[in-house]
Amino acid sequence: MIQSMTGFGRATCEYGNKKIVVEIKSLNSKQLDVSTRISGLYREKDIEIRNELSQKLERGKIDFLLYVDNSGKESVSQINQTVVEAYYLQIKSLSDKLGIAVPSNWFDVLLRLPDTMKTETVELDENEWIEIRKTITAAIEQFNAFRIQEGKSLELVFETKIAKISKLLTDLAPFEAERIEKIKARLEENLQSISEKIDYDKNRLEQELIFYIEKLDVNEEKVRLRNHLEYFIETMQHEKAAGKKLGFIAQEIGREINTLGSKSNNSEMQKIVVEMKDDLEQIKEQVLNVL
Repeated sequence: MIQSMTGFGRATCEYGNKKIVVEIKSLNSKQLDVSTRISGLYREKDIEIRNELSQKLERGKIDFLLYVDNSGKESVSQINQTVVEAYYLQIKSLSDKLGIAVPSNWFDVLLRLPDTMKTETVELDENEWIEIRKTITAAIEQFNAFRIQEGKSLELVFETKIAKISKLLTDLAPFEAERIEKIKARLEENLQSISEKIDYDKNRLEQELIFYIEKLDVNEEKVRLRNHLEYFIETMQHEKAAGKKLGFIAQEIGREINTLGSKSNNSEMQKIVVEMKDDLEQIKEQVLNVL
């Protein structure tokens, strides 16, 4: 069963007066590309978080968020009374010395000055981190469930498109037989028009005609194409992280379809080949989203 590289997971936990939120989002990427945004109190755990994500998420452009909701605070800001008092005395002294009126809005003036606020940083509690780890695990589980659900939608698209290409392959048969007969008739007609003017070796000509018609035969391409279509479905249903492999199979499908088009020599067959290419392009676009 395939999974999509697009995913989303969110989980929360309560610790003390804090509401801690974990969010994981992803888009398609050739490799694992992890970007984290973590609140200051938890940044020391960045490497640990990245290691867990790399083990459980495999591939994709991953955005990880860990933050505290407004119901709580990571740190407490306090007024530095000693500094404010020193500023107040200096301003008052200058006012008396220079004859400048003191400000009427003391607090607005003083609290804008440097170092008037001090922050007491709270250390990360080990029990709090245990709860956050559980929340990260829950977010990852939800994220993977989202990927599986999206993968089912992709499977339906692939099954529909592969079935359509398979049907189009069957639709080629009547035009294929008709095409050979038309080619033979056209060659015979042309030969009759020149047979009275040019002497030629009929046995050699017959051999060349057989060789020419064999070059237009598409049975091998049809067999290989059908095998590739079946292999695509088999890989999709039985391999978990099959995105790259499905991409390679899609390339092989395209190679056989292109050969069919170059050998078709028939307008109706070429129309069918164009439809096959259209469906294949849609498959290739969606394969980029497969894990």
